[in-house]
Amino acid sequence: MTEKYHRRLLRELVFKSIYQMEFQDLSPVQAVKNTCEMEEVNGSIEKEVEHLTLNLFSNLYEIDDAIKNYILGWTIERLPLVSKDILRLGVYELLFENDIPIEVSIDEAIEIAKKFGTDGDRKFINGVLDKIAKNCASKNKIMFMRKIPNRTDKEEEEKMKETGTAKKITMKPITEIAKEIGIEPDQLIPYGKYMSKIPHQILKTIKDKPNGKLIIVTAITPTPAGEGKTTTSIGLSLGMNRIGKKSIVTLREPSLGPVFGVKGGATGGGKAQVLPMEEINLHFTGDIHAVTTAHNLLAAMIDAHIHNGNELNIDVREIKWPRAVDMNDRALREIVVALGGHSNGFPRETGYVISAASEIMAILCLAESITDLKDRLSRIVIGETMDGKYVTAGDLHAQGAMTALLKDALNPNLVQTTENTPVIVHGGPFANIAHGTNSVIATKLALKLADYVITETGFAADLGAEKFFDTVSKYANLKPDTVVLVASVRALKMHGGEDKKNLKNENVEALKKGMDNLKVHIENIKKFGLPVVVAINKFPTDSPTEIKTVENEVKKMGVRFALSEGFEKGGVGTETLAREVVESIEKDENAFHRIYDWEMPIKTKIETIAKEIYRAGKVEYSPLALSDIRKIEKSGYGNLPIIMAKTQSSLSDDPKVAGAPSGYTFTIREVKISAGAGFIVPIAGEIMTMPGLPKEPAAINIDVDDDGQITGLF
Repeated sequence: MTEKYHRRLLRELVFKSIYQMEFQDLSPVQAVKNTCEMEEVNGSIEKEVEHLTLNLFSNLYEIDDAIKNYILGWTIERLPLVSKDILRLGVYELLFENDIPIEVSIDEAIEIAKKFGTDGDRKFINGVLDKIAKNCASKNKIMFMRKIPNRTDKEEEEKMKETGTAKKITMKPITEIAKEIGIEPDQLIPYGKYMSKIPHQILKTIKDKPNGKLIIVTAITPTPAGEGKTTTSIGLSLGMNRIGKKSIVTLREPSLGPVFGVKGGATGGGKAQVLPMEEINLHFTGDIHAVTTAHNLLAAMIDAHIHNGNELNIDVREIKWPRAVDMNDRALREIVVALGGHSNGFPRETGYVISAASEIMAILCLAESITDLKDRLSRIVIGETMDGKYVTAGDLHAQGAMTALLKDALNPNLVQTTENTPVIVHGGPFANIAHGTNSVIATKLALKLADYVITETGFAADLGAEKFFDTVSKYANLKPDTVVLVASVRALKMHGGEDKKNLKNENVEALKKGMDNLKVHIENIKKFGLPVVVAINKFPTDSPTEIKTVENEVKKMGVRFALSEGFEKGGVGTETLAREVVESIEKDENAFHRIYDWEMPIKTKIETIAKEIYRAGKVEYSPLALSDIRKIEKSGYGNLPIIMAKTQSSLSDDPKVAGAPSGYTFTIREVKISAGAGFIVPIAGEIMTMPGLPKEPAAINIDVDDDGQITGLF
């Protein structure tokens, strides 16, 4: 073992030990013992790890005090555990290990972050350690650093060999990724070196190619503990490609609201990410900006029409079209426009929605051509006339200009994974208020370019998956080949009543109780005649007993089971899952069907979903909802499918109810028509289309250094 490898092994074991200390509330000595047993090291190495861990622990107050000064807007407690413990190790070396050069301390911390954290973790840690090094490290260390020559290519290559899986990720030019799936460089619309758009017209040239197999990824009801659906979707595609199955994963585009709010970005994590992460999570190729602009153009044309004579006789009290912005901003939920005098128009109450909640986003993701896009835009209902008739965007002649703004956004975006495999990221409708799946064009294109396509649906199986099966698949003429249902031991324990702060402790009783939520989602997927593979997204604190408990319960239901370890291991950690999925497609019975007929009365369709999928005992309607239903049916829209707007945090309409509620009353307070997208939206509970920022949003930790490198984005 070389000296460099020995040093890196010690650091990694110390990191794992301090991680275990906090996650499982262990003493330093016990944490070291557990870590070394798991990693199968002992003797002198274990003693060295124990010595370093105890030293770090004894200086923890001073280490945390140094970190606090350089994490503006964050507290130590709120830092992600991986970031916090890597920082602690790095700062310990900077402050107390004078024989280790600053460059080495920072480089090795970054290597650990690459292996166990996200790209955002790595950049955040790099930025904080760099600031601490400049301000806190001793002059002796700084002078020592200046004597260290730059690492040569040969040394870098040696380092990568020694660290094995912690090798540096190098993106390929997007032209190379495109060639691997049969698209030539001159067919692409490039957005820099690592991103491009694929003209949607390519579908016409490959329409006679056979389709690949379609795999839908969904999850249990989400909890603060985390399920890892996007990471598992990306990891599954990596695993597929590793076992020789040509695969593409299709995902939705991240909204800036969650990026700067609580949830963060939507590009996976660890070794199962989509790259370039910063660009995708921020402006990307401008699709969401185009949606926002087209939405607001229509809003401006409505007010201009009313101000300039109101030829259509629009009732200003019944205008249903708000404005949009891609940000969480609660102050814009209810506003008054056109104040300031006659020249500014007619004052009226309105509001904003986040761009992902715009009907235009749903339309973009369901349209299959420019003509289809324009037709759908023209059918948007913006309000009513004084005599109660619907007014559309087509009545305002807005569809042409809106289509002009959206024509480039109709083209899917091609990027790559951490293992240089293809990803198509396109569109971003939320699943709790819209249909929650990437664009139809993206999925259809991927099916022509790959043998296996993994498509992630939003939130849990009661939302994104149900909407895909009952609505999207019929519009797009798609048939799923199997379904992957993602869960985590942590999330299941929360559904079983365990407190989030105790999730690190083994609790089989809570786990078994929480399994009821998983079972409901399995049963619901089977109601569509589809096979299911349960994927447990593995966390470091999952005990073997807990994992075995889930596996046994799942297999009792006649369902396939596999661990997903894509976060830590990339494609290597998802090969078993990939093989289970392939076997499910080849051997399991598939009798796909929808659970209701679109021609049913609106109330019958609503009640079918509420009782069969949400397990409600009965459905009640407010007087407003009943009035809305009568008007929609009278206006000829009664045969459209249902896209329920309800909380994602529960199977029911009450976000506080975890587990598997049943027999309750499901209440519809109003019903809206999205005629352009082509669905009816019953609204249950207090669902919001404009979120707000939390007390400490992720935005306060995001920064850019002098070289233009973004830090704090995750």
